[in-house]
Amino acid sequence: MASPILVKEKKLLDVKLGELPSWILMWDVTPQGTSGVFQSSYYQYYKYVHVEKGGVVGISVVLAHSVLFS
Repeated sequence: MASPILVKEKKLLDVKLGELPSWILMWDVTPQGTSGVFQSSYYQYYKYVHVEKGGVVGISVVLAHSVLFS
């Protein structure tokens, strides 16, 4: 039976092994899509960590989060 949720809307942990190639091919790799990933990672970082003063460490954490979890 097919899943009622579109493959594109699923999170990585919800994707079945057979759906993985089509899920990866649905990523938006345009410059606009890539900047959207960085922007959402930035806002998620500040939503959960809420650093009062930014610096090199904060920026590096945001970039590491974007690379590792997106």
